[in-house]
Amino acid sequence: MKKLFFAGLVAALLMPAVAMAQSAFDGTWKTDISKVHTDRKPVVVTLKDGMYHCTCSVPPFTVKADGTDQAVSGHPGFDTVAIKVIDDHTIQETEKKDGKVVGSYTVTVAADDKTATNEFTDSSGTTPVTGKVVLARVTKGAAGANAVNGSWQLKNYDNLSDNGLTFTYKVDGDSVSMSDPTGRSYTAKTDGAYVPLQGEPGATSVSVKKLGKDSLQETYKRDGKVMSVDTMTVSADGKTMKTVNHNKLTGATSTEVADRQ
Repeated sequence: MKKLFFAGLVAALLMPAVAMAQSAFDGTWKTDISKVHTDRKPVVVTLKDGMYHCTCSVPPFTVKADGTDQAVSGHPGFDTVAIKVIDDHTIQETEKKDGKVVGSYTVTVAADDKTATNEFTDSSGTTPVTGKVVLARVTKGAAGANAVNGSWQLKNYDNLSDNGLTFTYKVDGDSVSMSDPTGRSYTAKTDGAYVPLQGEPGATSVSVKKLGKDSLQETYKRDGKVMSVDTMTVSADGKTMKTVNHNKLTGATSTEVADRQ
């Protein structure tokens, strides 16, 4: 009896220390779409003489705008693009990979020609992510051309389904695990060694480094080339996580803030 009492006492005394040792990253987080910002250069769209060109991906692509699947190369997430012109202010884009639809987008330019909306479904993961973004016009296209012509800058996210906003981290000693509802996941040591990344068309491996008690850095690679670097920092009160992303393909820097759930 005395032995059990002391064992229970020791366990009780250790519990606060164990709780304090829990990583600031542990738990589920949800991105606040009102706090997403990027300095990416405007996207240029040209729809002329039955051809469609867009700098919306790296590398840019040019395809016939006849609604049929057109082969493109250099994009790990899709290998065909179909552009359908609905009217002089609206187009639909469908991306496929190995014959399967992985993304669909409807871009509609407002009557005042100053903004456009892009309503999309991303089916590249295990569950589709749906959303709507608002674009602001930077430059106009040729007079009399379809209204989508010109250059556009991301203005804001109007909405995004929860499965595209939430993600979970678990830190156990020098091991970090990340997962989200779309099937994106990894488990890595914080020693900078690369490990397989699951469910992400744009990258195949990731490395993690611990920069401080409340800061981690993820580096994503595809075919041995660095695609992007994310630096995540949890606030002092543990309620928010700020992520700064450096996209090595576009040269853009983006920031987002997620709230602990």
